[in-house]
Amino acid sequence: MSLRLPRVDRILEHPALASSPALRTIQKRQVHEVLAELRRRAQAGEIAEAPEVEAIAGEVARRLAEVMTPRPRALINATGVLLHTNLGRAPLSREAVAAMTAAAGNCELEFEVETGRRGSRLTWLRPLLAALLGTEDVHVVNNGAAALLLACTAVGRPGGVVLSRGQMVEIGDGFRVAEMAAAGGAQVWEAGSTNRTHVADYAAGLAGELPGQSAGASAILWVHLSNFLQAGFVHQPTLGELAALGRERGAPLIADLGSGSLGGIAGDEPTVQEYLAQGAELVTCSGDKLLGGPQAGLLAGSAALVGKCRRHPLARALRPDKTTVAALHATAIAYASGQAETLPLRRMMAPAAEQLRARAGALAQLLGWPLGQVRDSEATVGGGSLPGDVMASAALAVPTADPTATAAALRRAGVVGRVSGGELLLDLRTVAPEEEAALATAVRAVLTG
Repeated sequence: MSLRLPRVDRILEHPALASSPALRTIQKRQVHEVLAELRRRAQAGEIAEAPEVEAIAGEVARRLAEVMTPRPRALINATGVLLHTNLGRAPLSREAVAAMTAAAGNCELEFEVETGRRGSRLTWLRPLLAALLGTEDVHVVNNGAAALLLACTAVGRPGGVVLSRGQMVEIGDGFRVAEMAAAGGAQVWEAGSTNRTHVADYAAGLAGELPGQSAGASAILWVHLSNFLQAGFVHQPTLGELAALGRERGAPLIADLGSGSLGGIAGDEPTVQEYLAQGAELVTCSGDKLLGGPQAGLLAGSAALVGKCRRHPLARALRPDKTTVAALHATAIAYASGQAETLPLRRMMAPAAEQLRARAGALAQLLGWPLGQVRDSEATVGGGSLPGDVMASAALAVPTADPTATAAALRRAGVVGRVSGGELLLDLRTVAPEEEAALATAVRAVLTG
């Protein structure tokens, strides 16, 4: 059915839109979008009458207020997932934030103050990261997937890379490592089976003996099973075995670590240094997971291979911006100066469950709740790291008859918890002590309505 909708100019003239800071052209576009949506709903039989001008103008004003608010907004992570991908993974240190702020204006990004000549944005960061990792050279791109893409494109062509079927990992939002590796034109040759792959399978790929090959692959690709585990009748060659095969056949070993761990954390998570020591010639990883820095991708390894990646045309398209370089440098300085434990991610990992339970009890008293609202909880690292590992934690159970609705209201108030076992839980492991006052204020506001 068709609706007799009000004219666009009548809606734009309504007082509800007079106070909107959006330009008239933006307001007009939103009006058209709301009217188009009303027409679709009418045709679907969802509405029979057109709303009044006031209601339409109010909806347009609401949408304009949303798009005119700078995003993303800060949220308090009370989920118990330390590296929550949807909440921005690792929170940055004060030093990293200060470095980003300092670099936000004009800065010495690609400028040599001493000579006045053009420089490189990684001049200061490269040697520091290389020293930390004990490797010849390091290059930085804008995220971990970009590091993998650049490595496989620059090093894996023309023959492509050999990858075990047991390492064909899918990460968040349906993205698959093999597809990302091939996105720059490098062929990915599948070797072995889902549960068992042998050195001979990789050797066949390097010799051009896998189905569909007309020539041997140019490199070996190893992918860390960062977000799942295999058990039972399984086998994968070690990195050392593949490194030996690669040296014998003149094919570099590219190892995608993913997590970016530099060590010093609980759990069986490999480090960049270990992969390099075991023979990987090029290691790719993220800077925003277990490294605890900003979203970035690292390529670490031999000067020849890193240099080849740096000179590839993709490197310019994937380079990090000035604020990322600044934050990553500040994070690297924390490691280099023995201050890694001050990084927010490490601070979340450090407390014992008893300490968190004491904090939860104090917060319950602040809110006027009985200590019976304190619950034992389990936190996880998240971000595709340490799959299956949990950390003992403590949480507050919000007293509410409708946990789901209260959770939604709390999200709008800036606090993200989790609903589990019919309760809305606020896990203290992922809440910084300095965030507790704001959390309490948000909870009070939601519960008192």
